[in-house]
Order: sequence, then structure tokens, then C-alpha cells
Amino acid sequence: MHRARRALWIIGGVILVGIGTLGIFVPLLPTTIFYILAAACFSKSHPEWAERLYQHPKYGHHLREWRDRKAISRKGKIAAILTMSLSVVAVWFTAGGWWTLIPVAVLATIGTWIWTRAE
Repeated sequence: MHRARRALWIIGGVILVGIGTLGIFVPLLPTTIFYILAAACFSKSHPEWAERLYQHPKYGHHLREWRDRKAISRKGKIAAILTMSLSVVAVWFTAGGWWTLIPVAVLATIGTWIWTRAE
């Protein structure tokens, strides 16, 4: 059972790194959150792979800040909240009506949570 669980953590980590890497190229798809989740998966299966993510030249600092202090940079907070706000506007113009309440609810809950994290 231990080997199966470890394999699931590895598979999850690889998938999350793939999605995070895709986020580099696809607008509005986040990168760092998927790398944070991948590092958590790898820490349970391959700690050396997690360490490679923590040492990444571009994203490593953000991953270490989250791991050590549960902190999000001000720039990251602003980007996340602006993106969520844009999604409210996009849904208003495309779907309209009560569908707009979904991104508003996400912005209200997740946006508040993001803004209250340490910097």
C-alpha cells in the first residue's frame, strides 16, 4: 500500500507541475499555486523533487515564502484579485444574469482569504 500511495503522490505532483507550466503560456491560468501543490505532493513522495521546485530561479522564492510563512507577495495578491475581478466583468458581458454571482462569490471568499495572508 505504501508504494501505491507514493506513486499517487508522484503522479499528482507531475500533473500539477504540468498544469503550472501550462499556466506560463496560457493567460489567466495561474502557475505558482500549482507549483505549491506539486511541491506538497513531492514532499510526500520525492523530497528531492520538491527541493528542485523550491530552488527554481523564478518561482522558488514564492514557493519558499508560502512553505515557510504562508505568505503571498503584494504583487501576487494584486494580480490575483485583479484577475478575479476581470472574470466578474467577463461573465457579466458573456453569460450575464445570475451567472455573474459565481465569480462574485469566488472573489468575495478567495479574494478576502488571499488579501489577509502575510506579505
